[in-house]
Amino acid sequence: MKHLMSPLDFTVEELDKLLDLANDIEKNPSKYAHACEGKKLATTFYEPSTRTRLSFEAAMLNLGGNILGFSNAASSSAAKGESVADTIRMISCYADICAMRHPKEGAPLVAALNSSIPVINAGDGGHQHPTQTLTDLLTIRSLKGRLDNLKIGLCGDLKFGRTVHSLINALIRYPNISFVLISPDELQIPSYIREDILGKNNISFEEVVRLEDAITDLDILYMTRVQRERFFNEEDYIRMKDFYILDKPKMNLAKEDMLVLHPLPRVNEISVEVDNDPRAVYFEQVQYGVYVRMALILTLLEVQVC
Repeated sequence: MKHLMSPLDFTVEELDKLLDLANDIEKNPSKYAHACEGKKLATTFYEPSTRTRLSFEAAMLNLGGNILGFSNAASSSAAKGESVADTIRMISCYADICAMRHPKEGAPLVAALNSSIPVINAGDGGHQHPTQTLTDLLTIRSLKGRLDNLKIGLCGDLKFGRTVHSLINALIRYPNISFVLISPDELQIPSYIREDILGKNNISFEEVVRLEDAITDLDILYMTRVQRERFFNEEDYIRMKDFYILDKPKMNLAKEDMLVLHPLPRVNEISVEVDNDPRAVYFEQVQYGVYVRMALILTLLEVQVC
């Protein structure tokens, strides 16, 4: 039985196979419409989510399966003090597969260690968000045609942004990848990623503060919001929240084929005037998220579709 805690749980070959499956689902949705009939997905979300939870639910419904679960810790027995280990043992009696989001790093791993069904990490604190990374990889590969030979700008909250951490981990396995880390000093990438992941793997990267200084030669610009829920006080959040705003003048500095991605939700960091730019693909990215989660469910449940 396989779980998904990190993008690194799949080899590059397994990942390519998963993305190929997602592309086939995109092209032939009717072929997969009944693949998970009789199967149930439990969505156990201990913190708020719109895109990830609904994307998982849409994915399972598109496969002909059923869904159950909760969207807030307060509406579960966690409010009574039930442990994650006990919760997953109980859910294993009801469902065939589980997607879990939790504010504490490592909570989905605890669930996986105590589960008799596959567990998917749907985001754990500021640590990992592997299914968003699968979404990002599918978006880039589908629209750029490759996952190698790319210069990628990561902009905004690089300290707490779990989507950024997961994406770096996944992309360093592809040839000729380089990063531009765009953030204020207070929100720089954690030292363990800078030293243990980028440094030790000899990945080319630079750190800059101004987006204007970095955007001109990027292949991908990955914007992130400054996350209020990760800050310890409101003053720091208010001071940082509008540090970066991507607008038309900045887009005019970028290459004609640069893509703008964002894990969403967006607050102020991308002006709505950018939405109509053909390089802005963050809403297409949402649709790719459904396809890749469909592929992931089929893979973890070992469902074969001929």
